[in-house]
Amino acid sequence: MSGSNWTEAFLEMMAAERAAARHTLTAYGRDLEDLATFLHTRHIDFARAEPQDLEAYLGDLARRGLSAGTAARRRSALRQFYRFVLEEGWRGDDPTRRLDAPRRGRPLPKVLERGEVDALIAAAAARDGPGGARMGALIELAYGGGLRISELISLPVAPFARTPAARAIVVRGKGGKERLIPVNARAHEAVAAYLPYRPGYIASGAKSSPWLFPSRGRSGRLTERRVAQLLDAAARDAGLDPSRVSPHVLRHAFATHLLEGGADLRIVQTLLGHADIATTQIYTHLAQDHLREVVETRHPLARRR
Repeated sequence: MSGSNWTEAFLEMMAAERAAARHTLTAYGRDLEDLATFLHTRHIDFARAEPQDLEAYLGDLARRGLSAGTAARRRSALRQFYRFVLEEGWRGDDPTRRLDAPRRGRPLPKVLERGEVDALIAAAAARDGPGGARMGALIELAYGGGLRISELISLPVAPFARTPAARAIVVRGKGGKERLIPVNARAHEAVAAYLPYRPGYIASGAKSSPWLFPSRGRSGRLTERRVAQLLDAAARDAGLDPSRVSPHVLRHAFATHLLEGGADLRIVQTLLGHADIATTQIYTHLAQDHLREVVETRHPLARRR
């Protein structure tokens, strides 16, 4: 197979074998097209690129002023692409092996204090009628389960509508991977309070909806944008800065507060659906004051002082 067809084959493999999301495939396609354009200026293609050519390309990214995050993603795309090429036998070497990984700090995620989450929930509950009940259910599930926004709006109604309601639900996360999420008593109570209002959100003419949070909009369920708008309103009611509140911030709060409560890091990793525990470890930085207090008060040597 010629080098010009390698990109298409690589993207097909990522979609079929690794269940890469559409936006991920689009980004990788752009990254490899950008590399191909750069190599063309050197009168070579993927098949003839040497390590020094790829290093020159990464240097060119820096000169163009691309962010560290974008450069890191393109470096990752190059590595995965040439590993695939090597495995397919189209090249006898991997020209990315000597590329050093970039050193860049990871920004700590925003997180809400426990009292702020309580205020947010109370503000939602203070709203009368369907809107308050739905907002309460959304927040309790997002914070109580550490759900991604895509997982939250994709929740089916069936596990909650049956008697007794399910104490754990299966959610489909990134890459189509499924995981089991426990549903706590407060979340169940919030959903039970919302369910009588749920039919009012189903599009007119539709007999039913499979979604826990249906919508009369075109998608038939709440959208990510609409949930963000509802959270902004709840934040203002709670006296919080709306820029500090989002579905992902509630997910961060879930992880941080679990660690502060003494949860094992591996359990938090499983609940969040992180493939790599290094991704979960960032929350230990957020909870470091509490963790330091635990060591100082619980460790036998610390207590001797």
